[in-house]
Amino acid sequence: MRLKSSYLIALGIVGATVLFLALLFVLNHTGGRNNAQASARNAGAPELPMVQVSLTPQILRPYAVAIRGRTEAARVVSVRSETAGIVAQVPAREGAFVARGAVLCRLSVDARQAALDQARAGLRARQLQYEASKRLAEQGFRSETQVLQDRANLDAASAGVRQAQVTLEQVNIRAPFSGVFDHRDAEVGSYLSPGQPCGTVIELDPLLIVGDVPETRAGDIIVGAPATGRLVSGGAISGQVRFVARDADPQTRTYRVEIVARNPGAAVRSGISAQVSVSGGSGPAHLVPVTTLVLDSAGRQGVRFLTTGDVVAFAPVTIIEESPQGIWVSGLTGDVRVVTVGQSYVSEGQRVRVAAAPPTRAPAPAPMAPAAR
Repeated sequence: MRLKSSYLIALGIVGATVLFLALLFVLNHTGGRNNAQASARNAGAPELPMVQVSLTPQILRPYAVAIRGRTEAARVVSVRSETAGIVAQVPAREGAFVARGAVLCRLSVDARQAALDQARAGLRARQLQYEASKRLAEQGFRSETQVLQDRANLDAASAGVRQAQVTLEQVNIRAPFSGVFDHRDAEVGSYLSPGQPCGTVIELDPLLIVGDVPETRAGDIIVGAPATGRLVSGGAISGQVRFVARDADPQTRTYRVEIVARNPGAAVRSGISAQVSVSGGSGPAHLVPVTTLVLDSAGRQGVRFLTTGDVVAFAPVTIIEESPQGIWVSGLTGDVRVVTVGQSYVSEGQRVRVAAAPPTRAPAPAPMAPAAR
């Protein structure tokens, strides 16, 4: 029995449809199994953390040690009386500049001038007696011993005159050096005993800038190094390091540093706070953002950076100088990829992924001023 051609066509279509459905089932089953295996593998391998880095080049830069200091007079002396007496004059004005040897206080002369006149009269008498003895000795009427005795009496009289002159001069209490008569302790009519003060003289030219440097930076400062101090009152003053203490303060563990600077006309006063920058030579440095500083497990301050293969490493650094762009540090070598984002969430030896840094947004243009009419 022969089938019609229309039946044969229908059977072919049905067979093709069944074959297509079977093939689609097999493919879907295989793909699902592969996806499940891939998901299982991905679940066993955690995703690497992502960080952002910045390539920081090494630059040869001058080192500077920052110190918080203050200005200080180079010398401060309380000028005291060497003899007793009543203050008769105070020629120096308080707060005025005085030259070396200027009279600050003058005591009453009393009997000192009379004592000097008496000593001079005695000296003249001894001089005459000595000359007479020499003439008599030449004539054979005076022994050599008597001549020597008269000579000794003459020398004693001369010493008495010098002593009286010194006693008289001691009524003038003078400035030991040029400076400012900063404070008067005695007025006209005051009685001064030996050792009591007339006033205080301070030397402001040259001027000192003193501060304390931490023990970690004390070795970076040497005597003779240039330094600059920016005063809180405005302006700046420059000088050189003249002293670095060898013994630390037992309470603060810091070392005293003294910088001597010229101060013409005593323009800068004593006791003004200053931010001091002392030159410490030059060496390799890197400019990094202040936010990149972290602490390692030992408590050391440093930065994290990436080595070959995007592996995290840590380097302890020392802050050299702070600037508006960031901080200059030492302790890194060569060009370094410093971790700038995510540095607090990774550890040394860990492999990471590097994300592209976000594009820098250009600053908006300033609005134009209206045209003048």
